[in-house]
Amino acid sequence: MRTEKTEILIIGAGPAGSVAAGMLRQQGRQVLMLEKEQFPRFSIGESLLPQSMEYIEAAGMLRDVVEAGFQYKNGAAFACGDKRTEFDFRQKFSKGWGTTYQVQRATFDHVLAKAAERAGAELRFKHEVIAIDIDGETPHVIARSPEGEEYRVDAQFLLDASGFGRILPRLLKLETPSNFPARGAIFTHVEDGMPLGGSFDRNKILVTVHPEHQDVWYWTIPFSNGRCSLGVVARTEFLAQYEGDETTRLKAIVGEDPGLSKLLANATWDTPARQIIGYAANVKSLWGKNYALLGNAGEFLDPVFSSGVTIAFKSASLATACLQRQFAGERIDWEADYGRPLRDGVDTFRAFVEAWYAGSFQKIIFFENASTEVREMISAILAGYAWDKSNPYVAESKRRLGVLEELCAG
Repeated sequence: MRTEKTEILIIGAGPAGSVAAGMLRQQGRQVLMLEKEQFPRFSIGESLLPQSMEYIEAAGMLRDVVEAGFQYKNGAAFACGDKRTEFDFRQKFSKGWGTTYQVQRATFDHVLAKAAERAGAELRFKHEVIAIDIDGETPHVIARSPEGEEYRVDAQFLLDASGFGRILPRLLKLETPSNFPARGAIFTHVEDGMPLGGSFDRNKILVTVHPEHQDVWYWTIPFSNGRCSLGVVARTEFLAQYEGDETTRLKAIVGEDPGLSKLLANATWDTPARQIIGYAANVKSLWGKNYALLGNAGEFLDPVFSSGVTIAFKSASLATACLQRQFAGERIDWEADYGRPLRDGVDTFRAFVEAWYAGSFQKIIFFENASTEVREMISAILAGYAWDKSNPYVAESKRRLGVLEELCAG
């Protein structure tokens, strides 16, 4: 078996892996990326948050993303029956980007991966990591090429950006149950048939609450080509009530909301729907001896606030900053400098996700006499600024949301 050597081996070429590669190449590091799939490939998680733009820019990939022609996004709209509200992310508490894009992930992920390759990272599609050994002084993996050849790669450090593939958590038995109930999503892309200039603001994601079940919600994410991503999220037992294939089931659930049915009355359902079940995931630790887990390979919460890609980028930024210092000879405390800071923001998102499914966050956002200052603080977190501890709703998420719910109820 032949053996190769590299400084940094990145498993997966999705957003976390590609941005990490871009940042590492700016440090002058040697980077090898092994991606099991062939890009472009379908993925969901299509509505970016403005905080993401900071990391895309830091990775040297901003021009690539801007020139790709994605749908401009400046906020989020929420609907529940006759109630409507929206947040303009340019009107937020935290400093930084207030706009971003809504992207077809097949194209977006490919744009980032090719940008990493142009920056000097070696990128191999259809190469699968099948074994890992971290017991030696430095880790090594066994990979399999598209032709079936198995080879060894010795690396000074591993970054697992394999997303839901969760390569290292599976191979190293790091997985631990999520504390979220088992939920699933059924989703597709449609030719939405919504006229430009109509009631639907294509510059915002639309999150719609089911008219009878507050813990069931739909996403409508418009793209720049007249299409949109459409999906529903619910507990698995709710989804199991519906018969037929995924498209039939999704149509039936969408048909239960009058507003969404009207909005999509002229839609062409031309792509078979898909389903994922039990996507929430967690691990015992986000790092270990000469490795770190990025993005969904570490923890995935829930798609309601589109936080997945932002968390992935943040993890890439924190990990590559640690590696820069480590290669400079510093001793790094990976828990203090990576694990804990990453979880701080994840925990902020977690508090908001829990409040959403409890119904309390919905009461807050639909409250008619809300303070402009408070809405700007909430807008900042919805825009991805979940690590800005100068924001009271980051510093004390659960307590602040609890107090706010009482005020809105009163």
